Amino acid sequence: MQTNLSDAAKTLSRADEAEQILRSCVHCGFCNATCPTYQLLGNELDGPRGRIYLIKQMLEGEPVTQKTQLHLDRCLSCRNCETTCPSGVTYHALLDIGRAELERRIERPASERLLREGLRRAIPNPVVFDALLKTGRAMRPFLPAALGRKIPKRGAQANTGTKPRPASRHPRKMLMLEGCVQPALSPNTNAAAARVLDRLGIRIVNASRAGCCGATDYHLNAQDAGLARARRNIDAWWPAIEAGAEAIVQTASGCGAFVKEYGHLLRHDPPYASKAQRVSELTRDLVEVLANEPLDQLQANQLPGKLAADLAAKLPASLPANLPNEAPQKIAFHCPCTLQHAQKLGGAVESVLQRLGFDLTAVPDAHLCCGSAGTYSITQPELAERLRSNRLDALESGKPEMIVTANIGCQTHLNGAGRTPVRHWIELVEASLP
Repeated sequence: MQTNLSDAAKTLSRADEAEQILRSCVHCGFCNATCPTYQLLGNELDGPRGRIYLIKQMLEGEPVTQKTQLHLDRCLSCRNCETTCPSGVTYHALLDIGRAELERRIERPASERLLREGLRRAIPNPVVFDALLKTGRAMRPFLPAALGRKIPKRGAQANTGTKPRPASRHPRKMLMLEGCVQPALSPNTNAAAARVLDRLGIRIVNASRAGCCGATDYHLNAQDAGLARARRNIDAWWPAIEAGAEAIVQTASGCGAFVKEYGHLLRHDPPYASKAQRVSELTRDLVEVLANEPLDQLQANQLPGKLAADLAAKLPASLPANLPNEAPQKIAFHCPCTLQHAQKLGGAVESVLQRLGFDLTAVPDAHLCCGSAGTYSITQPELAERLRSNRLDALESGKPEMIVTANIGCQTHLNGAGRTPVRHWIELVEASLP
């Protein structure tokens, strides 16, 4: 695509990157065929190609308005278009550049600024988030229905984090990003991951100073704040990395996708560039770790009937109350966009679950987004609910007894519909082991 950046745009820190991405687009339109918002709205400006044109016009010096901001805000950043694109356009990077410049040039309404600032203050802080969540649950009967539906209900899984994690005892060691909202919303996820890894001879090393990965700030256009969080995590992890930690395990694919970008985002930061690259190289989604471990050997002494009985005995304590009190026989896997499109790990979790004997149902249009997309379900609730309904229809088409996923945002968003229970897949893995 022919591009002529304005003199002002040429001064941006990522001007060369933006120009390179714009020139790589051949405006074929294949991206629109798999864009969730284009499919819903049918507007060229609500598809990747149209948004690329809007960013191009802005960087070439043409006027921008709140309408431009609306179309860029509606993007889920699901990166489905990148999987589809035959030219390898790194759309998400261009979107980040465009959104940051647009934020500088167009002031948002006060209500939007307040909402975004509130999200940035609450979500990355586990203590604040947990307190607000408990308050919201207590106040739900007195809130407007639309607001009350946004507050996740307290399920039986809220009490499952009390089971102790294993003591540190293995020479193999890995770090784990605990996450911001997951400890409050699904405390058993990281604990189950630690217990499974322990069974495989891997201990989790605590890095108490690590915190939010930075994605919430970064994708709400507070990019400097997001990168500051990335630097803090690098500092927190570095002693363990120097001491031989094999990997930095991510149980939330959204966090993993962002941490894997640290090397790129901090490549021009001399004190952190090499460390950030090393952190990105060491970052592994949980499924990348388990896929290379002998899970089959852990199950080898189990008869098929015993596996079902063990699941029935182990799972009820960690599942929502509306799940039947028996082992799930049919599972649907929702593959988060951050797993399949950002990390290119589509099919990896399904393979692990099938190795362990689970019956996975077919999911039509499995490449599409559920509408969670970080804070998208809060900033764009109408579109998010439409996407969720469509995704649940597809996931439930094979009549599964449970849906499993790999990202806390997707898990919470899908569960919010009150339909088929949704869990993190590692809890099923743990329950299947003898």
